[in-house]
Amino acid sequence: MRLAIDARELGGRPTGVGRYLRALLDEWTAASYAAGLRVTLVAPVDLSDVAAELAQRGLAVDALVVPGRGGTRWEQVSLARAVSALAADMLFAPAYTAPLATRVPYVVTVHDVSFAAHPEWFSWREGRRRRWLTTLAARRARRVLTVSRFSRDEIVRFCGVPGDRIVVVPSGIDRRAAAGGESDAASGGAAGAALTGALPSTPAGDRPPRVLYVGSIFNRRHVPALIRAFAEVVRALPGAHLDIVGENRTHPYEDLARLVASLDLGQAVTLHDYVSDDVLRSLYARARVFAFLSEYEGFGLPPLEAMASGAVPVVLDTPVAREVLGDAAHYVALGDQAGLVGALRALVGEAGAAASLAARAAAVLDRYSWERAARETYAVLAAGAAGKEAAD
Repeated sequence: MRLAIDARELGGRPTGVGRYLRALLDEWTAASYAAGLRVTLVAPVDLSDVAAELAQRGLAVDALVVPGRGGTRWEQVSLARAVSALAADMLFAPAYTAPLATRVPYVVTVHDVSFAAHPEWFSWREGRRRRWLTTLAARRARRVLTVSRFSRDEIVRFCGVPGDRIVVVPSGIDRRAAAGGESDAASGGAAGAALTGALPSTPAGDRPPRVLYVGSIFNRRHVPALIRAFAEVVRALPGAHLDIVGENRTHPYEDLARLVASLDLGQAVTLHDYVSDDVLRSLYARARVFAFLSEYEGFGLPPLEAMASGAVPVVLDTPVAREVLGDAAHYVALGDQAGLVGALRALVGEAGAAASLAARAAAVLDRYSWERAARETYAVLAAGAAGKEAAD
């Protein structure tokens, strides 16, 4: 199968979607079922270094630079032309949208439809663009991939795609994932870091009183509420520390630095726009609690990765969080600030409480692996390509 991939998300500083794509590619390098796969990474930037690394590990892959800014026009015009010229059997679009006019069949991954379920979180122009393009791309795709049953139901509801055309393939988490290991799946630290290596050497209960948040900062993730709750924790536990890692993409804009200063938390809270893998591994290794107060996710990979690194997740009580994290997380209701403060105080301040919850992690983590995600994703792509050949 000759597979073209919209690989824009691998350029620059890869975050959630870029790491998702890179993890799949890493698995395909060693997979016997992908022996006949030929991949072209198409992007507006040079990804030859990524292709060379994957090729050294056995994947038949090259990189094609298609000049442009990498936005909607590039996707709909330049990418469509490039994929057609490649005579690809299939296009894999891992980030919500795909060129609508291409004659090459494609599979698109729609991770969530927050822009449709909660348009108030997006600017009018950005929300409209996302709703229009994602809906049309999903309806025209040979198959739609998504990462949870919750997201499948949301895509049916908001995009009008029949459920039998949507395939749920949960994202993976390497059971070896932990701070201190080597990062094979991605470089750079941000949302959805792929951490691989040995199992966590320090149990959650034996760690210092540190709280960690990792992920792009959106309004729906309620980082200001976390900071305000942590201010209460510090009063009871003066040695506690909060690290927040992620680019601030809030709309309307939430000034986190000003909030930290107003609460006199300058020494107790550190804001990181972006960190290296080494720094991120160190943060995971030291965190006793991982706080992720998102009211809407398609999957929510960061809490799982924190769990695999030995930290205990505190999350909002949502259907997708329950689906993904099971009984290995502490749940708080949206808007329950007192409950959030109480949870953080208990888990940060009481080693036994954190250790008890961490003991449930292994059973949850057993459900997820990148090997499985890559195998099932490849099967969907191969079936789509076979359908094209049969039609021809």
